[in-house]
Amino acid sequence: MTNWSAPFRSGLLPASVPINAELSIPGSKSATNRALILAAIASSKSIIRKPLASRDTDLMVDGLRKLGCKIEKINTKDGFDYEITPQPLMGPAQIDVGNAGTVMRFLPPIAALAKGLIHFDGDERSHERPVAPVIDGLEQLGISIEHGNKYRLPLTINGSGKVKGGTVKIDASASSQFVSALLLLAPATEDGITIQNIGPSLPSLPHIEMTIQMLQLFGAKVEISENTWKVSPCKLIGQDLIIEPDLSNAAPFMAAAMICGGTVLIKDWPEKTAQPGDQLRSIFSSMGAKITHDKDGLKVSGSGSVKGIDIDLSNVGELTPSIAAVASLANTASTLRGIGHLRLHETDRLAALASEINNLGGSVTEGPGELLIKPTQMKSSQIFKSYEDHRMATAGAIIGLAVEGITVENIETTRKTLSDFPGMWQAMLDG
Repeated sequence: MTNWSAPFRSGLLPASVPINAELSIPGSKSATNRALILAAIASSKSIIRKPLASRDTDLMVDGLRKLGCKIEKINTKDGFDYEITPQPLMGPAQIDVGNAGTVMRFLPPIAALAKGLIHFDGDERSHERPVAPVIDGLEQLGISIEHGNKYRLPLTINGSGKVKGGTVKIDASASSQFVSALLLLAPATEDGITIQNIGPSLPSLPHIEMTIQMLQLFGAKVEISENTWKVSPCKLIGQDLIIEPDLSNAAPFMAAAMICGGTVLIKDWPEKTAQPGDQLRSIFSSMGAKITHDKDGLKVSGSGSVKGIDIDLSNVGELTPSIAAVASLANTASTLRGIGHLRLHETDRLAALASEINNLGGSVTEGPGELLIKPTQMKSSQIFKSYEDHRMATAGAIIGLAVEGITVENIETTRKTLSDFPGMWQAMLDG
């Protein structure tokens, strides 16, 4: 575990050194892992170009390989591509999910297509994260799962080599990934799957839209009505596709321009996308950034002055740690609402953000599903805890630009979605 001294740039002060940098954000974790799943159950070979290299995507590749899928890494001048050749899925296998929500929720349904016993386990925190709606949905489809009646990891799928399909009713109010997990399985079943969300809410709708778009790209048909999704069985067609940059990972770099002043150009920002991170454009504009989009990419300019915001983040909860970090440095108060589901992510993000910002002398009031952040003068001589959560670590880096002396605990946790965050951060600051 490596602690990291966050670079200080006298953010929000007259002595601030403006940033002037261009950077490329690595590929989307969410898109990479969805594409890998569908490529593995397609009827023909796929090429996935510019995939993300991170712990979460490595875990997905390793899990699919253990199920029998052939995945080859092809080096390119810009990095590497994946060539995926579908094979019959077989057990027995032991699969490590780490603390990756996409792996612990997307792979068990696919394992039900394999013949044999497939055992899933992961990091200690994975045992606390909810997977019950996925297990419940699979059991409604007649799949045999051993989970000790705890509806959590570890678990074992006893696959028969095929899944008949049918209608499932699940409570997806804790995570949209429960719906996506069953959607990804549906085309490979004999009768297709109809999924109904019977929960009181459904967070992160853009992630479900991303799943639907990826399914359609591979040739599946998705019918949508209120809180219901129906996917008919079909042969998925292998694709040659390029993974978009992970726009959520752009948040700390965009924030740096706002806090220190200056400009950051993020290359290859897509014209149109279902990624939740695309909403950073409007959110950070409301907080004082000047944002333009042209053929070169997304240009974010800041003055070193940040305004607070009152916003519902229920559909873009993963952006909350970066927005909260920026809000802690604003000149007016902020209220971040609709984020109760973040208590079930890599850590309880509401409690973690409140604790770490308040430990710096900030003022964060934690509600059941919201954070109230008031402007204060913060100072540091201590560790900013990451809680093994990559977005908490990057939040510490953001605050560290304006609060001298912050040391971020276990910066290596950022490898979950960025292979070298400290290097990218320093390169941005160096221009």
